[in-house]
Amino acid sequence: MRVMTSAKLPHDPKWTRALTLFQSGKTNADVALIGVPAHEVSISPTSAHLTPDAIRNALARYSTYSSSHDVDLRDITLRDLGNVDSPDHASGEKSVADSVKNVLRDHQLLIALGGDNSITYSVARGMWSDLSTVGMITLDAHHDLRDGVSNGSPVWRLIQAGLSGKNIVQIGISDFANSREYSQRAKDEGIHVITRDALRRRTMADVMAEALEIAGAGGREIYVDLDVDVCDRAVVPACPASVPGGISADELRQAAFLSGADVRVRGLDITEIDAALDTPDQRTIRLGALLVLEAACGVASREN
Repeated sequence: MRVMTSAKLPHDPKWTRALTLFQSGKTNADVALIGVPAHEVSISPTSAHLTPDAIRNALARYSTYSSSHDVDLRDITLRDLGNVDSPDHASGEKSVADSVKNVLRDHQLLIALGGDNSITYSVARGMWSDLSTVGMITLDAHHDLRDGVSNGSPVWRLIQAGLSGKNIVQIGISDFANSREYSQRAKDEGIHVITRDALRRRTMADVMAEALEIAGAGGREIYVDLDVDVCDRAVVPACPASVPGGISADELRQAAFLSGADVRVRGLDITEIDAALDTPDQRTIRLGALLVLEAACGVASREN
């Protein structure tokens, strides 16, 4: 895989590259970034472990300024906590949990870069000792309610660990990507499901407003899972489980911003991109980088 770095791009002192935003270290900051390159329990073979560093490199393609929101990310603090080594299986999940257990004390928002979707369990489980006080929003083509331990099971594992299904909202669930049995499990657990079909008649802003209220009911803090395979396969070819007819890249970017802008959202992950499968123009990886920036921009807008 060939990744363009900032050293190969032109330099302009008046055009700061987003790659420079995230400073290393563990001191307090508004936003923290952590790589969780899990891939070994994926249902289908994946090279998603390559993705966190690929997304970091892709940040060199973007500036620090959002024209739409008149926000410059240089006005907030951002930290890169590095990658968690060997984050798979029980021992790896413990390492992930140990790496994020104090993140709520030191940062407004943690952005976790997968890796496959199994990281949703390990990151959320590490952030909160009592999951009954937490809500969740997933943007995903799939329910992720499978039995066992895989990238298809994180939501079910979190429910078993104490997360209430009534405070989970799943956005973008796709036809012919889930079974009747797991759809029934979502209903049985009280999960609020907004299908891909329903999104054709609603704006993402409207859907996210509803989702944030359901997930955050009762003063809950919220974890958001951005499984990039919720998007149309044409815009995310590096997501092995994406399907034709998913949401647009712009809709997912909007969801990332709206998540970051809500003070109740404390954790967010970006998952299911296999960097080794991307097209030469890196369209999927570049979207992943933009999701990081949109979420950070949302955090910056909290102060405006």
